Amino acid sequence: MRQPMMLMALSALGACASPLPPADPGKAWIDMYTITPGRTLMADRLDGKRLDDGRYFQVTPGRHELVVRFDYEIYAGGFSTDPTERTCYLTVRYNDFKAGERYRLEARAPAMQPQVLLYDASRKVVVNEPSNVTCIP
Repeated sequence: MRQPMMLMALSALGACASPLPPADPGKAWIDMYTITPGRTLMADRLDGKRLDDGRYFQVTPGRHELVVRFDYEIYAGGFSTDPTERTCYLTVRYNDFKAGERYRLEARAPAMQPQVLLYDASRKVVVNEPSNVTCIP
């Protein structure tokens, strides 16, 4: 009984670690990063449609709206020294994605307030703040 259960568990874990698909040269690719370890940044929606794979965005040239989920810890202070998990949805709008270009979307939370930056292929900041932020305490 243990062997079939273990095989099922291992196969399920393998699906999570599947390799990224090849980049389509006719589309722009957006990688996602967080500055601080232990924080999570995942692609959530592209132009209002929920994505199946939250590790990246791949978009046609032109204008797009990207929504990412950013999870990080905040410290409330007071009598509690334990951190609290905070989840925020950050919307990034950019009008000029170019085919074959690689972009970098970077999230951080200085002073416990979420920020997002979008860099183009030459590491120039093209978006320096989200157009919309929705957080769940």
